Amino acid sequence: MTLLLVVIISWLLAYFRAGLRLWTATAFVVLWCIAPLGGGIGSLLVWVLAVPLAFILNFPTTRRAILSSPLLKLFKKMLPPLSDTEREALESGTVGWDGELFSGSPDWKKLLSLPVPQLTPTEQAFLDGQVEELCRMLDDWQIVELDRDLPPEVWQYLKQQGFFGMIIPTGYGGLGFSVLAHSQVIMKIASRSVTGAVTVMVPNSLGPAELLLHYGTQAQKDHYLPLLARGQEIPCFALTGPEAGSDAAAIHDRGVVCRGIFEGQEIVGIRLNWEKRYITLGPVATLLGLAFKLSDPEHLLGDRTEPGITLALIPVTTPGISIGTRHVPLDIPFQNGPNWGRDVFIPLEWIIGGPERAGQGWRMLMECLGVGRSISLPALSTGAGKLACRASGAYARIRRQFKLPIGHLEGIEEPLARMAGLTYQMEAARVMTCAAVDRGEKPSVVSAIVKYSLTEGMRRVVNDAMDVQGGSAISLGPRNLLGRLYQAIPIGITVEGANILTRSMIIFGQGAVRCHPYVLREIRAVADSDQAAGLIEFDRAFFGHCGFTISTAARALWLGLTGGRLLEVPDGPCKRLLQITSRLSTAFVLAADMSMIIIGSGLKRREKLSGRLADILSNLYLVSAAIKQFEDHGRPDDELPLLEWACANSFRAIQLAFEGIFANFPNRPAALLLRLLTFPLGMPAFAPSDRLGHQVAAILLSPSVVRDRLTAGIYTPTDINEPLGRLDDALAKVIAAEAVEKKMRDAVKGKRIAAGSDEQLLQEAVLSGVITAGESEIVAISQDARQEVIRVDDFPADYWRTGGDHE
Repeated sequence: MTLLLVVIISWLLAYFRAGLRLWTATAFVVLWCIAPLGGGIGSLLVWVLAVPLAFILNFPTTRRAILSSPLLKLFKKMLPPLSDTEREALESGTVGWDGELFSGSPDWKKLLSLPVPQLTPTEQAFLDGQVEELCRMLDDWQIVELDRDLPPEVWQYLKQQGFFGMIIPTGYGGLGFSVLAHSQVIMKIASRSVTGAVTVMVPNSLGPAELLLHYGTQAQKDHYLPLLARGQEIPCFALTGPEAGSDAAAIHDRGVVCRGIFEGQEIVGIRLNWEKRYITLGPVATLLGLAFKLSDPEHLLGDRTEPGITLALIPVTTPGISIGTRHVPLDIPFQNGPNWGRDVFIPLEWIIGGPERAGQGWRMLMECLGVGRSISLPALSTGAGKLACRASGAYARIRRQFKLPIGHLEGIEEPLARMAGLTYQMEAARVMTCAAVDRGEKPSVVSAIVKYSLTEGMRRVVNDAMDVQGGSAISLGPRNLLGRLYQAIPIGITVEGANILTRSMIIFGQGAVRCHPYVLREIRAVADSDQAAGLIEFDRAFFGHCGFTISTAARALWLGLTGGRLLEVPDGPCKRLLQITSRLSTAFVLAADMSMIIIGSGLKRREKLSGRLADILSNLYLVSAAIKQFEDHGRPDDELPLLEWACANSFRAIQLAFEGIFANFPNRPAALLLRLLTFPLGMPAFAPSDRLGHQVAAILLSPSVVRDRLTAGIYTPTDINEPLGRLDDALAKVIAAEAVEKKMRDAVKGKRIAAGSDEQLLQEAVLSGVITAGESEIVAISQDARQEVIRVDDFPADYWRTGGDHE
């Protein structure tokens, strides 16, 4: 009984994260109460051990001398020294909701109280006006199959209307749009043309304009930003090279500070040699942003011999630059190609930010990449998902097999539900992340989560759409909406951090350090050159971390036993989802802490384990975003199935990740302990039910407010000569005819009329009085619309031999 009482008291202290002094006081009270129960010598021995231990722990100076100092020395031996690029990557950006998830106790009121993201009237007008007109101008079949480029009039329109200057403030001639508006523009264009979307998104993402805005000198801003805003300069940014892809810090391109001749005068400048590839807009660029490693062997710039990675802006007309040839990225013809520089000499003033920014390029890139990959690829992916949902949902209601709309077959319902649920979640993550950036955050970890999760979501949704539409999806031509999206999938998966790397190394690898409340503080303390200050900070961080881990273990066990049902969270339809998410957040933090404590620095190379932890963190973020979106929309009942499906699907992914961790954790006793603490009653059954999947799939099969809300923001032409316009038109006509067709089927079953061809059946049904002539016309119109939808393109036999030059 005494032992049980001690356990309960200890658990309460840990659960409520009591401070060290409260622990100590409580321990002395308990010892005083139970002392009479033990023998005299035993009690004396306990007090002899307890009093000195309490003294050591509660007096920081003593604790640091006896415990923290040896531990700090041990940590310095265990932790490999961080390179400058590693340190800058870890410290770049800001922490937002990802930090709440790493706390194990996310503050839902804080998230749900954030204002609903909205466009300004000017931004909405641009979407309804200029973006709508651009989409009308884009003929993707002509662009991809015939011209292999945007037509000249589109290039001119993009420049004239400021599409390349969306992020540039109005004071420099740009549009000064919010991140949300930028994302909305890319999403809408992507639903029309991937080539058009990529062309617009690159100048507004990681590139010269973004870097100039944050780091450029005033003279650089004044000169270049107006030119970029008007499209008089076309920018590209050259980072990737033959030996530096995902490991961008390994660039071999070199710049040496030296004296040279520039425009007839001898100056101190930089002599550059480089080789870059996969550079979007490179073949048409007039202004080249370049990343290179800078050396200063003569110390002409300062004391450092190797300042490090540096960024510069260089006009492509500078002598020594070779640029203009093109790559072919899976036949999606946005401008992309290599470039080279041989003995290119530039002034120091061409360094972005001026000479004082020499060597600061990696931090600049990390912070801007964190912002850029939060916006463009997630927007493109979401636009693709919305288009696939609208098109394939309509197709599944229009197309018939076995005398049924294929969307009514359970085998088709399953991918349709997945498409709708994932697209709902993608839109939620896109908007929530854009809102964070608009608030001034630079979400390095969250940007990796949304880049990975949404491009993977696009892969799954478009693959499912291809399966649903079958032959009509694989037959390329002007009628095909999905084929080019399918071709483009690997491009988004690969660029801005390949997804394999992002999942296995960045999301958790950076998140564990950046978002954890203590780990980054411990690392900084270990690396602090001021030993006294480092010891003080290490002492605070280390013992804070110990208390945090003990508390997390206590919380995880309690939440595992109760399923989180007693957690206090905001009331409403999402209450249970919030409780489950909080419970899984606590389990995740404990798994992360145990992994770091037991595996230590070796976790860096345990990429499978790191990838599973990344899956948990990513899905916790996706669930949070979906709940936030549902609340922001006003908790509409018709949207609840989408929310529940998205959350259940993520909970299932989290469950599978935990099972993989438990099965493969290198320390087997620790794996068993972790399982017992986080899921003491076994794994709950997480997965969307078939009934829920049926409800979600049905949303895509009929015009409705919730279907329109799910697919809002894409280009939706009403012209029936357009593939999507044709589908929407036919969907309405097919649904209008279904009641009449049911009358005819019932008449056939009742043998009032005989079965026959569509035309014969209609004639006999009218003659027999089963339907009216007007109803017959409704059915005939729907049949014509259906036939028009299921038609596919075909070409002359010599089409490819003649280069596709056919009217």
